[in-house]
Amino acid sequence: MDPITINLVILAASFILSRALAPKPQKPKPTAFEDIDFPRCDEGDELAAVFGQCWRKSWMVLTVGNYRTKAIKTKGSKK
Repeated sequence: MDPITINLVILAASFILSRALAPKPQKPKPTAFEDIDFPRCDEGDELAAVFGQCWRKSWMVLTVGNYRTKAIKTKGSKK
């Protein structure tokens, strides 16, 4: 047999063995809404509503909306 053919067979066999014997990765636990730490304002602080982008000395999150718990499934876009 040709040495290149032998090397290709050994390469293919080692690849198949390494894939078969590798440990299966565990799926990560999905993030719950309670796990996310949003900076909230304290009671009595001034509240400013800014629509768009703005630089502020201290910032906070007043509301959090449209939090999706299901995966977004879309089909390919057609142009």
